[in-house]
Amino acid sequence: MIGFLVAGLVIGVLARLIKPGKQNLGILATLGLGLVGSLIGGVIAQFFGAGSIWELNVLGFVLAVVAAVLLIGVAESVAGKDRARV
Repeated sequence: MIGFLVAGLVIGVLARLIKPGKQNLGILATLGLGLVGSLIGGVIAQFFGAGSIWELNVLGFVLAVVAAVLLIGVAESVAGKDRARV
């Protein structure tokens, strides 16, 4: 469980470094997006036969970072729409 949280945080931080621009996300949002990204990446890697969702593998890690980058983009667009209403 601790390893899953650490991996999620690492994936979230890497995704924020890859995504251009400044993101207004706190550490908990980064962790949450990293965790969701790691689940998505693990499921896709398992679909391709790279192992179980709970195993750490290269394909799953790369897909998790890509998924987290996409999730950061979604989070920014949702947050941007909320700010526009205010």
